[in-house]
Amino acid sequence: MTFAAYLSVVMIHLLAAMSPGPSFVVCVRVAVTRGFGTAVGLALGFGLGAMLWAGAALAGLALLFELVPQLFTAMKLLGGIFLIWIGWQMWRHAPEPLDMETGALDRMSFGRAMRFGFLTFATNPKPAVFFGAVFVGLVPAGTSLPVLVALIAAIFANETLWYIVVARVFSLPRARALYIRLKSWIDRAFGTLLALFGLKIAFG
Repeated sequence: MTFAAYLSVVMIHLLAAMSPGPSFVVCVRVAVTRGFGTAVGLALGFGLGAMLWAGAALAGLALLFELVPQLFTAMKLLGGIFLIWIGWQMWRHAPEPLDMETGALDRMSFGRAMRFGFLTFATNPKPAVFFGAVFVGLVPAGTSLPVLVALIAAIFANETLWYIVVARVFSLPRARALYIRLKSWIDRAFGTLLALFGLKIAFG
């Protein structure tokens, strides 16, 4: 695999990671409600989820989805239901005032945020198809194991660092103050977005 091909895969994934989706919505809300540290845990979970799907695509999972479409359909339904459930919870609790005291912000631990981020990413099987399509076109058969490991490491870095940037921006005092003022509207908007993303994943 040439260095140019390696950079192409990394840049294509970075652009895909930066495109708005369910992970972005979840990261923004965790950053403004739980703070930067907790959102970093979430970002690490997203990175681990990206590594999971990238590794699965290299192992042939995308091809398995083509051979057994029922498996892909089942995973899409589960992922969509998970996002719809998160969206419903956000909508249901939107009118509740937010306790911004330090103790309240620490209720979601770093580890729990990381697990939640991983689960959010892992329940969407479409990245496996994305990675499969990119790898088939740009990663030659017989690519050495060190190069594949470096590729998966770069994908982890892309996903994690991008969402750390998002977390930093939306955990700033001004962003959090705006959220407190408009919590009910923002939570309902985010809940609706997540539900729509869930429907798109499940039935798209």
